[in-house]
Amino acid sequence: MNLELHSNRFLVCRPDRLGDVTLSTPFASVLKNAFPESEVYYLVRERTAALFENNPYVDKIIFFEPKNRKTETIISLVKTLRPMGVTHAFQLIPNDQITYALFLAGIPYRAGVGNKLFQFLTNTKSVYRRKYEQKRNEGDYCLDHLRKIGIPVENPLPRIYLSESEKKVVAERKARLLNGKKAIIGVHVTSGNSAPNLTAGEYQVLMEKLSASDDLVVVNTDLDKIHGTEDLAKVNYINRGTTLRESILNYALLDWLISASTGPMHVCSALEVKTLSLFCPLPACEPALWGPLNQAAKFILPDEGYCSNMCPGDPHICTFVGSGGIDSDKIIATLRQFLE
Repeated sequence: MNLELHSNRFLVCRPDRLGDVTLSTPFASVLKNAFPESEVYYLVRERTAALFENNPYVDKIIFFEPKNRKTETIISLVKTLRPMGVTHAFQLIPNDQITYALFLAGIPYRAGVGNKLFQFLTNTKSVYRRKYEQKRNEGDYCLDHLRKIGIPVENPLPRIYLSESEKKVVAERKARLLNGKKAIIGVHVTSGNSAPNLTAGEYQVLMEKLSASDDLVVVNTDLDKIHGTEDLAKVNYINRGTTLRESILNYALLDWLISASTGPMHVCSALEVKTLSLFCPLPACEPALWGPLNQAAKFILPDEGYCSNMCPGDPHICTFVGSGGIDSDKIIATLRQFLE
């Protein structure tokens, strides 16, 4: 495709969950580096928009909030997009309402993941994943849209950008929390049932054991109180009642985040915070596909043979319990190897 250097206005559509949207952030930098005079817009849910604050590669954020009636959503989106003169739109997740809106807004080049009927009806070009490659990350799959139109991609990493004033706030908070200790360890308990995870009770045990260490500061990063756990006197619950942007600053002060495969894991990775993540070795769940794109990322998996003996049949309800699984002692032993 022959792309004009100065007239391109790119729209990246990712009205998805926190981790998926974070993995899409390199899209903007690749576009801007290829076409410095272009404009890059993102279409996202309002709840994830804070990921793009201070991002030097993103010119505008557009909110996608579905209304009660699909036609109202489509018409509203068309009215927003048509005056913007978007030349290229990339849908990183299939959505029928967005597909019809892009078509009706008269956007010349439209591409989307998948091969749905609504894409066929609107002559949307397909970036079709016929089969997942187990050793290829979801973030890299997103960039196939750019490869399809001839833009070279060299494995950029997801990034969340902080302003200078935000960096100062982070440094002050970190110094205050550390108070002479070795490291701040974040523990994120919930995962939205999107991946195998420990029970809340086992996380409570983990936080109790970590907080007993003289050289570590332990913080919990969940936004709400977790059912099945109690607040611990030595654990700071830093994200309770915060906005996403405020929680991003709190993630940035961590030395490590311990969690299952979940959005905050990707946020921390994009902030260059080390992550120690619990993963399942099944092909659809393994770290190569869904892990953070960061060389500092570390993973804990069950012992070989655990899944064949203990798997409940649905990785989303697996709690890693039982012989050869994952528990607080295994996590702490692994963490200590990297802290030495």
